Amino acid sequence: MSEKAPPPLPGTAGSAGGLAVGVDIGGTKILAGTVTPEGEIIATARRPTPRHDADDVLATVAEAVRELVESADAPIASVGVGVAGLVDRDRSRVYFAPNLRWAQVPVRTLLEASTGLPVVVENDGNVAAWGEYRFGAGHEVSDMVLVTVGTGIGGGIVIDGSLFRGSHGAAGEIGHLNAVPDGRPCGCGRNGCWEQYASGNALVREARALAADRRSEAGLLLSLGDGTPEGVQGQQVTEAARAGDPIAIEAFAIVGTWLGRGLADLAAVLDPEMFVIGGGVSESGDLLLASARQTLADKLIGQQNRPAPVVRSAGLTNRAGIVGAADLSRH
Repeated sequence: MSEKAPPPLPGTAGSAGGLAVGVDIGGTKILAGTVTPEGEIIATARRPTPRHDADDVLATVAEAVRELVESADAPIASVGVGVAGLVDRDRSRVYFAPNLRWAQVPVRTLLEASTGLPVVVENDGNVAAWGEYRFGAGHEVSDMVLVTVGTGIGGGIVIDGSLFRGSHGAAGEIGHLNAVPDGRPCGCGRNGCWEQYASGNALVREARALAADRRSEAGLLLSLGDGTPEGVQGQQVTEAARAGDPIAIEAFAIVGTWLGRGLADLAAVLDPEMFVIGGGVSESGDLLLASARQTLADKLIGQQNRPAPVVRSAGLTNRAGIVGAADLSRH
């Protein structure tokens, strides 16, 4: 890997724009932060997400932005917004955000009117990938893929120092690669998507199934919940695995193997220098990543005769979205 400083984008200075606000719109909370050109969050504002109505959500975002503008010691230059949905190529309109029940929402126009600041809108996986590339685990490379392993799988792709967004702005929906033809139903309406086998939901599903079949081996895992396989939750699987519960460890190995298979498929298409693994499940570290790395090595095309991508845990964790959105807004 070659050392590099966070690069300026074409037509910009490396620290152009001064302070910016990054906003992460989630299904339950809106988190905004004031971010320096060096990627440091110096102030935050948090609000609950009003359920589904776009006007109410964006009014709440504007309120959080105004709070940060009023408390800042220097002018705020711009606002970047990350949304879990498909965003047009102009980074202006949200085509579709299923968790928010949005369709064709002109986010940039509405927020610029209510805040008086330039606004950039981007998919949440893309802004997190940009944050990790500029200031996190991927800051040493020019080609990387962020894979966020949470309830589902999201991510973003950086190629030669630029976000790859596709012709219509909708690229990077890697969680919906088809892992198993006619496999498990997915919330996207298709079957067999990768996130049905390598996500937090998949981890819980595997742990519950193993515990139901082999209760005698799952004593610790079951004791952390209500005593039944159906009561097992994600954090309990992690806690039990760290304490040595064999069922929880096996569940992580299964999900990590599925994760590694998907990484090998992505490597065949994109050949990145690095995969950065983020999201809540990635905080389990090698419980997940050991089997993912091994499977990637086993499944990589030409593995004995070519360099393999590095697999690294995210550096910014849950800050990546805010940092990346703010940084994108400067450019």
